[in-house]
Amino acid sequence: MKALVYKGARSVAVEEVPDARVQEPTDAVVRLTTSNICGSDLHMYEGRTSVEEGKVLGHENMGIVEEVGPGVTFVKVGDRVSVPFNIACGSCRNCTTGWSSFCTRTNPTEGMDGAAYGYANMGPYDGGQAELLRVPHADFNLLQLPKGTEHENDFTMLSDIFPTGWHGVVLSGMQPGDRVAVFGGGPVGLMAAHSAFLQGASEVYVVDKAPDRLRLAESIGAVGVDFSAGDPVEQILERTGGHGVDRGVEAVGFQAHDAYGEEHPELTLDNLVNVVRTTGGIGVVGVYVPQDPGLDEPAKADRVGWQYGTFFTKGQSMGTGQAPVKRYNRQLRDLIITGRATPSFIVSHEVPLEQAPDAYEKFDERVEGWTKVLLKPAS
Repeated sequence: MKALVYKGARSVAVEEVPDARVQEPTDAVVRLTTSNICGSDLHMYEGRTSVEEGKVLGHENMGIVEEVGPGVTFVKVGDRVSVPFNIACGSCRNCTTGWSSFCTRTNPTEGMDGAAYGYANMGPYDGGQAELLRVPHADFNLLQLPKGTEHENDFTMLSDIFPTGWHGVVLSGMQPGDRVAVFGGGPVGLMAAHSAFLQGASEVYVVDKAPDRLRLAESIGAVGVDFSAGDPVEQILERTGGHGVDRGVEAVGFQAHDAYGEEHPELTLDNLVNVVRTTGGIGVVGVYVPQDPGLDEPAKADRVGWQYGTFFTKGQSMGTGQAPVKRYNRQLRDLIITGRATPSFIVSHEVPLEQAPDAYEKFDERVEGWTKVLLKPAS
């Protein structure tokens, strides 16, 4: 089968690899119809993780079930499915308490709970930027979708970024009527803004400097805040009469940049501490890592010097971590079916798998208009 393979920093290629196959009785094999390039894939693409060369990338996947193992009893061949990026067993303590993103049984990597497709430190699983994908524990992990092709570009967001944006808002503790600031206008940040409105936010600010991202934020009723035009905290405080916001979502992660392009891993955390009111909440779904090969001392990534003293003094709360997709994806699917949610508004490009290397390069370089890329392996 054809698959996108990691070759090294800023180098990926579409190659022939062995077909994905059923390896355990509870496996299924899915033929991919859509697989997205995620902003977090760029950490690997840029050489900022320990992902091994030869890894098939891609954790935002959907398609049609082509084969099931003898232990699969619920999912059927021919089912159209969304594949959560979490690979979970369904029976460990974390899975049974709703934390499928921190499954204790599926990732053999020492010190890591939680597994995923095609991602650094998240287990030995190949990703879905390919023609076929092996799905372990298929009955637990797969979400069935209506047959056909309707809502394809909306449903493809269910594997990761829509639930992740939703989770960021939930982690912040948002209540209906709250004001929310989302730092980062990439796909996850835009999904957080969309989710905040769906959950009842009175006002949402999206902070970024890319004009195309800010336009998308404004297209759904959010207030775009261009941090290249001035301190985003001051801009939001001015708009809110000095009150700030009730809740904040961090959707940037450890590679945060200032307006001049310099990296500051603490930047968005500091901004959120300063713009969220006393006793307000912050949800962090941007990726932070314990090791960063892009640094002279990789372990320094685990020591982010943010304004914890101010955070404590303001009595704020913070929730962090990868989204447990299964906790949300059924409800979000139904919001799409009924027309309440339309996460496909962020899609800018749909390309065949063969064009994935060029798409990665353009997405990584933040070329104007490249906001969300969908790969179509069957094209």
